[in-house]
Amino acid sequence: MKHTLIKTEIPGPESKALSARRKVSSASPMDSLAPFYIKKGFGAAIEDVDGNRFLDFTGGWGCLVTGYSPESVVRAVKAQAENFLHSDFTVIPYEPWVQLSEMLAEKARGTAEKAVAFFNSGAEAVENAVKIARGATRRRSIVVFEGAFHGRTLLTMTMTHRPMPYKYLFGTAPDVYRLPYPNPRKNKYAAEDFEKLLLENVCPEDVAAVVIEPIQGEGGFNVPPEGFLKEIRRVTSKYGILMVADEVQSGYGRTGKFFAIQNWGVEPDLITLGKSIAGGLPLSAVVGDKKLFDALPKSSIGSTYGGNPLGCAAAIEIIKMIDEQKLLERAVYLGKIIRKRFEGFKGKYPAIKEVRGVGAMLAIEFIKDEESWSPDTETCQKVIQEARDNGVILAGAGLHKNVIRLLLPLVITDEQLVEGLDIIDKAIGTATKAQPRKPKAKK
Repeated sequence: MKHTLIKTEIPGPESKALSARRKVSSASPMDSLAPFYIKKGFGAAIEDVDGNRFLDFTGGWGCLVTGYSPESVVRAVKAQAENFLHSDFTVIPYEPWVQLSEMLAEKARGTAEKAVAFFNSGAEAVENAVKIARGATRRRSIVVFEGAFHGRTLLTMTMTHRPMPYKYLFGTAPDVYRLPYPNPRKNKYAAEDFEKLLLENVCPEDVAAVVIEPIQGEGGFNVPPEGFLKEIRRVTSKYGILMVADEVQSGYGRTGKFFAIQNWGVEPDLITLGKSIAGGLPLSAVVGDKKLFDALPKSSIGSTYGGNPLGCAAAIEIIKMIDEQKLLERAVYLGKIIRKRFEGFKGKYPAIKEVRGVGAMLAIEFIKDEESWSPDTETCQKVIQEARDNGVILAGAGLHKNVIRLLLPLVITDEQLVEGLDIIDKAIGTATKAQPRKPKAKK
């Protein structure tokens, strides 16, 4: 293997020593996917403290569309740090915030004039989108969907679907309603059913916003059926409800469009951003109709570190990289390669029953029985471990943790991608301990 190298057992001795130190003083609920510790990373690859090399197909949980340590981003952060590390924008404003807001407003350009507010994390962006929606509409209720993931604050944890581990023990916030998500494997819910289900669950005059991920992330890369997002837009407009697109995971080019919702030609009222916005530095944003922000009192939203100058400096370079390196087009290109291989896996291995996603945002689902569509969590987790021990870090997903999703950097090279997919192929074969399906003989 050219781009991966396993020199020690996993984890190696240096990682084991760090784990021993961690047990003494680090909070145990903050678990890690990898049992080893990173030393450095570049592009789609990392090296751990023991000298093992891996390809990171999780992209830092989706934060690294432009990869580890892009040179232009590092230079921009260093230059900003030499000028000033911090100034709360609500105390002393600074140009990088203004420049970045101009760039994002341009990316979201539509029928309405756009404005931007910056925060720290994806969850904080979603929470503030809810605040903006409630303030602008003078309504309280929020509608979300099965399979959703919106964050881990009290409100966004309530909006998130999975109870364990996100909501277990912690309680929930009021005024949140959950509707079914269309899934041909589980229900007969069609796009035109949305209005009926909404009216059956909540009075629309009480609803401030419908919040939806254009493609569900943690839920398993579930793609909405044709017409569903347009129907949500129609119904929300009809009842004066805001439509909020949670693009914390799906945004920033992963699907081949800057915002995933652009694949369906829908313009939401608000878009939430995070993860890849600043290449791994803590930064998030709410982008949307300027009139909604203007309806709020001065100083009603804000954050001490929100839109920090280092993050803004990095984020400006991230957008430049996406444009200059044509990463939207590359997402489409990579997606074709990945989908072809994933469909090949599905044909070879009986445990894989579905390939889904858009652009480079693709996933495979492991199922025990196709008729009942019962999840094969055990096999999925074995594949993740086997791939990890041989040089590829993978992320799971789905309510039953039976989905493998790719959040790989769009700067990954063709060679790295092929090598990583080869490792995944072998990992599936080892984990299933089953002979691949034999191809049908040609007549």
